[in-house]
Amino acid sequence: MYAITGVTGKVGGTAARALLAGGQSVRAVVRNPDKGQVWRNLGCDVAVATIEDRASLSVAFQRAEAVFVLVPPNFDPSPEFSEALEIAKALHSALAEARPKRVVYLSTIGAQAREMNLLTQHSIIEKAICDLSIPITFLRPAWFMENCSWDLAPARETGVVPSFLQPLDKPVPMVATADIGKLAAGLLRGKWEGHRVIELEGPTRVTPNQIATTLAKLLGKPVRMKVVPRESWDPLFRSQGMKNPVPRIRMLDGFNENWIEFERGTAGSQKGSTSLETVLKSVIEQESTST
Repeated sequence: MYAITGVTGKVGGTAARALLAGGQSVRAVVRNPDKGQVWRNLGCDVAVATIEDRASLSVAFQRAEAVFVLVPPNFDPSPEFSEALEIAKALHSALAEARPKRVVYLSTIGAQAREMNLLTQHSIIEKAICDLSIPITFLRPAWFMENCSWDLAPARETGVVPSFLQPLDKPVPMVATADIGKLAAGLLRGKWEGHRVIELEGPTRVTPNQIATTLAKLLGKPVRMKVVPRESWDPLFRSQGMKNPVPRIRMLDGFNENWIEFERGTAGSQKGSTSLETVLKSVIEQESTST
């Protein structure tokens, strides 16, 4: 039996469905009991737990062959990353108590970076669970291609998309959530010893200008990227409600300045098969269906 957290999201959902398609037993771990019924209908066991609560996590992980751990994103953490520290403590205790045979932790590209940034939250959690004797794979994917869905509205409305990734011709490692979920399912079913890092990106790196070109093709109208000046980021993010925008700003700096990168570079990362065009086409189709 495989316990999957974050099962209601794209990555966790893909991993769970891939395991079910392979005839495996899945325990869907949900925060909201109301969201468990769809997984019961698919034949899953359902556990209710929150990533910050050791007791409920421990119960959710009991008797699991392997566990997939996905921490909900926090784009506005406290300056001292107290939320990640709390999660790290709860997760460590829950895994130590439940003792699953294997763990796949969804981390991030750049988790090894020494500069403080938004992704440091994963660095903290990786470090906290590293002393467990359970075999652990730290799956470190690139920038999610699905983040480009935020570019759809400005592309449609004005044809000009603001870009925090810059310069506009700089290739950025990106990956589709479908590729992450499929790889996670395969890793859960595999066997290994000790702790290891697996890095994942898409078939090719993508520039902001290529995102605009792809949107233009799919929307049938001209689209271009426009650099958002760095000096405007802090007041802009604060105007949007962020209390502590520094980690987000430093993450963007990391991608733009190349100190957020895979440990083994492009040559050492696994490559997914899903293109940016495929992802954006799916996002556009889902949007039109929902409206």
